Amino acid sequence: MPTYKDEAVVLRTHKLGEADRIVTLLSRYNGQIRAVAKGVRRTGSKFGARLEPFMVVEAQFYEGRNLDVVNQVETIGSYGREIIEDYRTYTSATAMVETAEKLTGEDSSPQQYLLLIGALRSLAKKEHDASLVLDSYLLRALSIAGWAPNFGDCSRCGAVGPHQAFVMQLGGVVCRDCRPAGAAVIDPLTGELLGALLSGNWLVADSSTENIRASASGIVAAYSQWHIERGLKSLQHVERE
Repeated sequence: MPTYKDEAVVLRTHKLGEADRIVTLLSRYNGQIRAVAKGVRRTGSKFGARLEPFMVVEAQFYEGRNLDVVNQVETIGSYGREIIEDYRTYTSATAMVETAEKLTGEDSSPQQYLLLIGALRSLAKKEHDASLVLDSYLLRALSIAGWAPNFGDCSRCGAVGPHQAFVMQLGGVVCRDCRPAGAAVIDPLTGELLGALLSGNWLVADSSTENIRASASGIVAAYSQWHIERGLKSLQHVERE
């Protein structure tokens, strides 16, 4: 039976029979992998704890007809315990892995993989506020998927920004001349924060106020739901300050 190795982050799991588990992972080089982890729910399992959501592992798989089989697992990043200890962190991480699952498939996506594990590491180490990490992740993940939002110049005519009207269908801000009726209006500080989250400017992001963060989160959530098919169920459970 052919085997292969890859780095991967566990997105979700569900029970199979009395002792097994089906694990969905996002790998670095083989895209999404759905594999059976045999016997991991038994007390004496050697690697059951390594195959929990948010864990980053190096695993060896047997290729199967329908599902692959996990053969060996070594931990690379142990983020599960730190994440699940805090509800805000946990709900943010859950929204991230759901996003990753919906934006990736069987094709290789090293950028999505690296972005996700970087965001999970940041959450686990509490490097930034969980809400900021989530919103930055969502904007960047959508950008990698081909839906990069624009918070600078006008998305329709290219007029130099900043602009305050945000149009979901056009993927970003528009000037006054191009602004359609009913467009969402964002204040300059919210626009600055959104741009910082997209570019990874944490100096600006960390110095933002709670009101500005809430305003930016609303735009990010709406933009994510607009582009991701069937929306993100876990996003409604994210606890914001």
